[in-house]
Amino acid sequence: STGRTVVLEDSIFGIEPNEHAVWLDVKQYLANQRQGTHASKHRGLVSGSTRKLKRQKGTGGARCGSIKSPVFRGGGRVFGPEPRDYSFKLNKKLKRLARPSVLSQKVSEQNLLVVEDITLNAPKTKEFVNIIDALGINSKKSLFVTATGDKNVYLSSRNLQSASVVPCTELNTYAIINAKVPQSAALRLLDLFIIKNLPLSLMYAYIREKRRFMLHVSNRVCLLSLI
Repeated sequence: STGRTVVLEDSIFGIEPNEHAVWLDVKQYLANQRQGTHASKHRGLVSGSTRKLKRQKGTGGARCGSIKSPVFRGGGRVFGPEPRDYSFKLNKKLKRLARPSVLSQKVSEQNLLVVEDITLNAPKTKEFVNIIDALGINSKKSLFVTATGDKNVYLSSRNLQSASVVPCTELNTYAIINAKVPQSAALRLLDLFIIKNLPLSLMYAYIREKRRFMLHVSNRVCLLSLI
């Protein structure tokens, strides 16, 4: 312990969580992951003859006109899946409310730990595992959020099933919940990105002028690292 303290922004970490906003944001994120390319062939798409199978009357059986009818083997499918777009619109204010809601909920559970000076000079999974072991979270699903695309950190964690790395600009409600306990990316960066909703160009300009930050999220601790 260094004895240093971190002041959390109340507008991000101290609000009343809105569970419905979180649910909608996660629902939209998962819906956007769906390709929607599922399809089946109805009778208009099945290959086959258009010849009428038998005369209309006089056979004593039911009338039928096409071999592609769903009642025959090899015919078209009735009410099968069609390609569709699963995405839907959410209001911007609601989406801005979802992430602080999750962060505030996790902070209220006192699952926050600030760690300083975590550096990786080269992509080494073993070194990354040693860091996780030293923190005692090797059996927990964890999320590392970096201010920019830190290649060494990303490559070092890519082969680990229980750890993932994303830039703070790609931090979303689902990623935070999936890691069981989320937190603030760089505190100042989250203030800019979540609350003020600045464009990415201004975000990267701010990062270049300041020190880089890294946030670690697990299901027990959240680690804010200055690197």
